[in-house]
Amino acid sequence: MMKKYAVIVFLFVISNLNLIAQAAESSDEKTPLPTTFREFSLGMNLEDLKTSLTKDSYFAFRGDRDVSYLPVSDQNLVESAGTSFIKRAFFQLKDSAIFIMAFTMNTGMIDHYSVFTAFVEKYGQPQVLSPKEAVWEQDNVRISIERPLTVKYIDKQVFDALVDDSRVVRSRSAELREEFLDDF
Repeated sequence: MMKKYAVIVFLFVISNLNLIAQAAESSDEKTPLPTTFREFSLGMNLEDLKTSLTKDSYFAFRGDRDVSYLPVSDQNLVESAGTSFIKRAFFQLKDSAIFIMAFTMNTGMIDHYSVFTAFVEKYGQPQVLSPKEAVWEQDNVRISIERPLTVKYIDKQVFDALVDDSRVVRSRSAELREEFLDDF
């Protein structure tokens, strides 16, 4: 009788361990990181961005006076005051498409822990966790929560291309500097 009971308990434990393992596997499946926040998305063009900012009640967008052109890098920067949970928003565009979105939150209305916890529940643990930031990355997007509380979305392909271009420029500048010094 005792052996029968032990076998039944053993089978019960094994079947529950199998269910626990299956649940852990399904929870390990990562939800793809978003490239969109509300109606704003990486890759969105400037005109659609301005229209969305005008319609969204979380922003106090003032139109073209909130849009700057950065001629050195051929980029646009759109900065808008926020309302409620969002204190300020920044959108950086290259070739008229958003490649960085940054939302600085109103810490009087929402806290870092709540935002961080929501991200962990949806997307799992961050790949990088430091006192300054938590970072989630996938092939095409990088999302960070930076202290005190800014959520930043970055199109990695565009950003990486800009970083590579800046390295080339710096490298050429170093060559020119060396050539100049050789003239002495």
